[in-house]
Amino acid sequence: MFDWFSDLIRPSATPTALQSLLLVFATMAIGIVIGKIKIRKISLGVAGVMFAGIVLGHMGYTLEHETLHVLREIGLLLFVYAVGIQVGPSFFSSFKKDGILFNALSVGTVLLGGITTYILFVVTPTGIDHLVGIMSGAVTNTPGLGAAKAALAEIAKKDPSFHYSDPANGYALAYPFGVLGVILVMLVAKSIFKISVKEEVIRFDADVQEKYPSPATKKCRITETEAVGKTIEELVARVGKQRVLVSRLKHSGSTIVTAPAMETVLQERDVVLLVGMPDAIDELITLMGRESTDTFIESSDDITTKTFLITRDHAIQKSLAQLDFSTRYGVRVTRVFRSGMELLARPSLVLHYGDRIRVVGTEQALKGVERVVGNSEKRIQEPQMLSIFLGLLLGIVAGSIPFAIPGLSAPVKLGIAGTLLTAILISRFGGMGTIHSFLNHSAILFMKEFGISLFFATVGIYAGQHFVENFLENNGWWWVMYGAAITLIPLIILTIVGRWVFKLNFLQLIGIMGGAYTDPAALAFSGAYFKTDIPAQAYATVFPLTTITRILLAQILVLLLAG
Repeated sequence: MFDWFSDLIRPSATPTALQSLLLVFATMAIGIVIGKIKIRKISLGVAGVMFAGIVLGHMGYTLEHETLHVLREIGLLLFVYAVGIQVGPSFFSSFKKDGILFNALSVGTVLLGGITTYILFVVTPTGIDHLVGIMSGAVTNTPGLGAAKAALAEIAKKDPSFHYSDPANGYALAYPFGVLGVILVMLVAKSIFKISVKEEVIRFDADVQEKYPSPATKKCRITETEAVGKTIEELVARVGKQRVLVSRLKHSGSTIVTAPAMETVLQERDVVLLVGMPDAIDELITLMGRESTDTFIESSDDITTKTFLITRDHAIQKSLAQLDFSTRYGVRVTRVFRSGMELLARPSLVLHYGDRIRVVGTEQALKGVERVVGNSEKRIQEPQMLSIFLGLLLGIVAGSIPFAIPGLSAPVKLGIAGTLLTAILISRFGGMGTIHSFLNHSAILFMKEFGISLFFATVGIYAGQHFVENFLENNGWWWVMYGAAITLIPLIILTIVGRWVFKLNFLQLIGIMGGAYTDPAALAFSGAYFKTDIPAQAYATVFPLTTITRILLAQILVLLLAG
């Protein structure tokens, strides 16, 4: 009676597409449960899916060949695209801050891993097909594994006599210590350097406030003769129009507060509310008078402050100067919030879908602004599927463009890195016309987790079919040690150089460690163990360039050394 069910769930040497799908989803479900198991605050997370796949593959479960390849590529594409969309807005701005140093350290760590892999290739009998898989597992870099497999397949296509082993076997053996090794170095370094997390947080906050201050607000009383009778535009121009704004004005002896235009003439003992960079505000207060304690200017009886979502097509990809809210409605836009960043509302700033703008004005005027920008919470929850599909399409095309490099047996392709770069650019520049690139946090998280789970499930099942044989045949403990060397040597050098040479904040340094090894488990551990999100900021800064470098490195090693 239940033969159909037995046929559906039993291992089969020739599984149907339906059986393959059932196996993949079962692997993902079991793996997620395994990944939630914690031992001393450490868990495998989504990597548990791969180990569930290895066990099921060893038990005889297999995937239909075409289904395997399709699901693996779709999973990797979704994961990488979601990462690019997530980090895109802050990726370019990070280079204006500490990003150059952070990325230089991270890329240097990647290259040290490549050198270590090459040395192992020279001094051991292990082939580059296995070593590039061990390297990808040792640094927990899934896109690098995908790039290595693609490069090996490209060589085999051109040379039918070329035979290679699946790099996923070495990847699976090296991956566990790849996760634990980063965490181990974090804990040992904390002990060696005698780190006080509290002091590092205080140091970080002070450094950020000094170097990269967020917009601030202060009140100023007009008392300087030189400022009386001048327009706001004339005075603000002396400290830079892009650095400070006058958001509110109250005349002396009055309780009426207005949102002044740039042409407004200031009178003696007027009180103004300034928004902008702290140094520019202090300079302007010195020029105009003195800091005020007047509380009436913050009253919301006549004027109020509201935050609006940019969701209407008419406002997308328009600068604040083009929208000209000041002239049309007599309001002032003071700040723009984008992907966790707080920006001063400069006239040249272009608005993206999903931005939040803070506006000062009367209730009636603010209703007019809301009609222009949309402010639809419901629409913000709806991902624009056209943007996602076009982004994936462009990413695949970009990743397929061959680049000939002298000395290599085949052209190098960006591969999955093409999708990552495309997503970063689309996210940074906000889409094309009315096609926006905004994805809310839940949608990004779903794409990332579903994509990487799909990839891990297919890779694990395939590797598990011959896992024990490969371990015994290739003396798997040696592979584990090779992986440990690739994990630890570059990481120890990064820690010493970052802390002793560049005096980096330890919490930022461990974020670079996790990012250099594209290790989400290490990132999750650092956030939970050290109880701060500072590592996550450094992780996001180096993740994109590190991923691209690892993808290219895996291909170059294969093309240089295979055969």
